[in-house]
Amino acid sequence: MSGQVHVEPISEAVVLLEIDNPPMNPLGVEMRRTFMDVLDRVEADEGLRCLILTGRGRAFCSGDDLKNASPQSDDLAGFGKLLDRLEATRVPVVAAVNGWCVGGGFELALCCDIRLASSEAKFVCAGVNVGLMASTYRLPRLIGVSRAKAMLLTGLPHDAETAERFGLVTGLHAPDRLREAAITLAERIASRAPLSVEATKRMATRAPDLSPEEAAAMQGPELRILRRSDDHKAALAAFRERREPTFTRS
Repeated sequence: MSGQVHVEPISEAVVLLEIDNPPMNPLGVEMRRTFMDVLDRVEADEGLRCLILTGRGRAFCSGDDLKNASPQSDDLAGFGKLLDRLEATRVPVVAAVNGWCVGGGFELALCCDIRLASSEAKFVCAGVNVGLMASTYRLPRLIGVSRAKAMLLTGLPHDAETAERFGLVTGLHAPDRLREAAITLAERIASRAPLSVEATKRMATRAPDLSPEEAAAMQGPELRILRRSDDHKAALAAFRERREPTFTRS
């Protein structure tokens, strides 16, 4: 049976995607195509507010399917397209790293907005182990150059506690509690003003590359749109009336 990406609606606003390609959940050409199709389909629902990404079994994802890779193929470019597509997803993506997170799978986790991990998760920057290079852009931006080089240049497994200490993940959970923790976080994000959440994601993603002047130029138009939104008006009314607002993404 070929691999799948299972789509599980958690609520009207939250969807869980589960990579299922035993034993280590690699993403070869066909799996990447499946993944891209799933992203397009679920993101087309304007009611979507947050995604959760995890793996089935003992791995989150092991990256490209090296058994079928060849130096002459365009697999690396294809994998890069998937990474860019995930990173550009309209709504926030929470990675629930359940086990081995290796190579391109590690990069997949970096493309998510927030990462939670099982206490049994293992993280491997495997580029130098297979004569390639990966995570050299996103990882230093996330955890700093010194710590990133310790992971990138050794290719050694790093445990979940180290990942949390480095700031790679923002929370550790017992394996049987990881899913619940990811859902709780995703539902909280989904309960906030959707246009505001999406604008905040765009701004925060770009922020490390912007000067203060460029940031102000980008932020101004976003804020003008948000100030005129029905959701902002609903939030002000709810504040005055001491109740929770109801947001409509308008």
